[in-house]
Amino acid sequence: MRSLMLCLTTAVLAACSATAPPAAAPTAEAHRVKAHVDFLAHDLLQGREATSKGYAVAAHYVASQMAAIGLSPAGDSGDWLQEVPLLRAERLREGASMRLLRGDETLSFEFESDYLPGVNYHRESWQVRAPLVFVGQAVVAAEFDHDDLAGVDVRGKIAVLFSGAPARFPNDQRAYYSSSRVKQDLLVERGAVGIVWLGDPEREGKYPWARGAKNWGRPSMRLRDQNGPLDTHPELLGTASINVEAARRLFAGAPVEAEQLFQDLESGRLKAFDLGTELELRGSNRLSAERCWNVVGQLPGNDPLKATEHVVYSAHLDHLGLGAPVNGDAIYNGALDNALGVALLLETARLAKAAPAVARSQLFVAVTAEEKGLLGSDYFAGHPSVPGELIANINMDMPVVLGPVRDALPIGIEHSDLESVVRDQASALGLQLSADPFPEEVVFIRSDQFSFIRRGIPAVYIDGGVISAGPGFDAKQSLTDFLRTHYHQPSDQADLPIHYPSAARIADLNAAVGAKVADQAARPRWNAGDFFASKFAPKQDAAVGEH
Repeated sequence: MRSLMLCLTTAVLAACSATAPPAAAPTAEAHRVKAHVDFLAHDLLQGREATSKGYAVAAHYVASQMAAIGLSPAGDSGDWLQEVPLLRAERLREGASMRLLRGDETLSFEFESDYLPGVNYHRESWQVRAPLVFVGQAVVAAEFDHDDLAGVDVRGKIAVLFSGAPARFPNDQRAYYSSSRVKQDLLVERGAVGIVWLGDPEREGKYPWARGAKNWGRPSMRLRDQNGPLDTHPELLGTASINVEAARRLFAGAPVEAEQLFQDLESGRLKAFDLGTELELRGSNRLSAERCWNVVGQLPGNDPLKATEHVVYSAHLDHLGLGAPVNGDAIYNGALDNALGVALLLETARLAKAAPAVARSQLFVAVTAEEKGLLGSDYFAGHPSVPGELIANINMDMPVVLGPVRDALPIGIEHSDLESVVRDQASALGLQLSADPFPEEVVFIRSDQFSFIRRGIPAVYIDGGVISAGPGFDAKQSLTDFLRTHYHQPSDQADLPIHYPSAARIADLNAAVGAKVADQAARPRWNAGDFFASKFAPKQDAAVGEH
């Protein structure tokens, strides 16, 4: 009897084994994503500002989660953390002044209500007095026969300009030429000694001056090395921003007055001219050397020939910290921006760990100081904490999913052959893909993927969708409302109606795209003739164009 039972048991087990379907691939789990957001956006972390104690707690939390998932530490010296050296500039109210000098007349401007001085990373007390020259949007783009500096000499002068770039430019070029870094590089190269950024009615309608002015005192930061700050210009003696009303006073009596300039900005007909006046700017700031950390985990590749090539998943861990109270709340928690992005990074890592091994290595990087100017990702892209090459970047930043959606927004896929990978994997998951609904916001250069783009590395930024998946919810309007009401405000917190199942599907897509890129024969390539390739990967662009 015992022998018979053993035979029957063996037969049953064999039959079950023969007919059992293969295990389904793991998918992202909404409750895990929510748990990460609830912790990272908690008041106890006080907004996770870079270099703060709250940020340090967040960094160690992410490291512990990476360890629990089963990643390997890939920071400095076998640790989870990569140190990022920073220079902190704390703005000071004392000594700030702005005066317009027109012949014998002197016109003073009021701090905060009219103007806000910038920071100087090379001097704690600074001043500049120089003639004013209006330079449009400070865009020189030969490919469009566009030169905002035509007819003027900015040497030894303070350049006065609007932000942005002409609306007639294609989205990519408009994004690039909107960069304040590109504008400053150009103006310093031409000899400017100061910059005044002008407000305009449309921009102030979206981002009220008073809201930004309340948080003027937040510290600014730059990367540093043993010689001092990086990506700064000691030639720029002083900078400031002024609002619309102050611009009207600044241009009163000038060859072209402010109201006409606002109209010319809308129509794209700005022309440079000397104002015939001088401006005196003074300001002060306290400088200090600081450090913060990126958190880096790794899944090694299983192909000895490709394991030193890395696919990088990124999300910024920092937010704004403490700031001006709004309705009594001074903690800028950053739930969507970007606790949710980091939660998706961790869930993507969990999926990657559970999936079959792939040829190339995968890095999961929670970067610091994005809110200070993409500093953590800039440092990592320039100083990878692992040997080998970075071949692609998949970034996660502020996925606004406040209701059920059936799509995702893959920002930047049109620049490289990552597009076909994203489209194929989205189709397999039943996800639609939508175009950027607000290209004028130039988000492609405003998040961490741009740090990789600037080093010639193809990248994509997959955001939340705009196609509603249920009645009574308008996804695009929800995004608009979030940007107007909650973006960079204390109300961006975990009690917003985040639709975690929709958010989790972004992690599914990220993991699928990353696995495909990590396992395919060829590394990602820029598209032939792509604008960003021509700027940042000209050799590869030329090679692609030959085929």
